Amino acid sequence: MSQSLFQRAIERFDQENSRDPNFEVVDGTKQPRELVYAKRLSDWVSVLAPDASEVLKLAARCQHICRWTIPRDSYEMNRPGYLKWRSDLKKFHAKRAGEILREIGYAEEIVTKVQDLNLKSNFPNDPETQILEDALCLVFLQYQFAELASRSDDEKMINAVRKSWKKMSEAGRAAALKLTYTPKETVLLQAALKETV
Repeated sequence: MSQSLFQRAIERFDQENSRDPNFEVVDGTKQPRELVYAKRLSDWVSVLAPDASEVLKLAARCQHICRWTIPRDSYEMNRPGYLKWRSDLKKFHAKRAGEILREIGYAEEIVTKVQDLNLKSNFPNDPETQILEDALCLVFLQYQFAELASRSDDEKMINAVRKSWKKMSEAGRAAALKLTYTPKETVLLQAALKETV
């Protein structure tokens, strides 16, 4: 791993995400939401793959880079609008990550590999893309599930968990089952898994 380049890339990604005007309170401190998200995703990749490649670590840190700049409500508030938003976001994150990596001197081969992970081009066949997907699902289950469940109907949440579970590997699912859930989350999780097995 080219340590200085890698460190510069992480710093640049974190600088970009520090500009998020949306905040999340972590340990009593308000922090930019996408910066928090990027660090949580990086942490999960490290747990799932302690020997993760430089490319995978880079992709984890920039997976949602500057996401707030393309808000959900700038698209139609229906299923096609949602899918278009998600698709455009992936392309935007890959493009922005590529610009930063090139700027600081990464070889095009590395840039392309990071962008392929951002785009999940080879999912589920590529092991690194699978690790990244597992980490994304685990961030959702650990940090976003409860909040989303408090303002969504149960069927919608069961559906969301079911979809996440289908995308996860056995290692990802094992990690998910070790998480601590509220009673409500546990009920929703059990309902989702009943029909996923």
